[in-house]
Amino acid sequence: FWGLSPNLPPTKNPKISMARLNLRTLLLQRAKRDLEKEEQERAAEKIRVLGELCPPLAALEGMGAAELQELCRELHACVARVDEERYDMGTRVSKNVTEELRRRVAAGRFVRPNLRRVRLSADAMMAALLGTKPRVGTDLRAGLRQVRKDDESYEVGDWRKNVDAMSGMEGRKKKFEGAAA
Repeated sequence: FWGLSPNLPPTKNPKISMARLNLRTLLLQRAKRDLEKEEQERAAEKIRVLGELCPPLAALEGMGAAELQELCRELHACVARVDEERYDMGTRVSKNVTEELRRRVAAGRFVRPNLRRVRLSADAMMAALLGTKPRVGTDLRAGLRQVRKDDESYEVGDWRKNVDAMSGMEGRKKKFEGAAA
């Protein structure tokens, strides 16, 4: 404890080390007394608080039935009040715990990751610093698809003349008509 070891080599001046050891033991004794005193004070405080919350009962031997019933009502009211306070404290504590967990989860969710270094060439650095200047003669329609309209001229003629050509059954049509006849 505090650098003391039973297997220490002898020092140059044993009187100084003995004085230090004596001071340390005195400090430990005083700390022990202070801890015992604090423990006694805590016990006395606990007894005092319990005395305030739970007053001593009166002598029960000389009481009548009505007085005993009134005492029971008071005790039930006291128990109900204490139970309500206990419930309120429990809900408050659980609410605080859940809020703390939510805060921790939210804080962990938005932690910024460590950014990696990216090597840039001198040209890329200058472009990033200066920005890209818009070209004056840019053609905005260059990237668009072009749709071509085929201007086919259709011949308007008598449809009855082209019936055989349009049907695609020039030779077969005659066979069909011959078989039906």
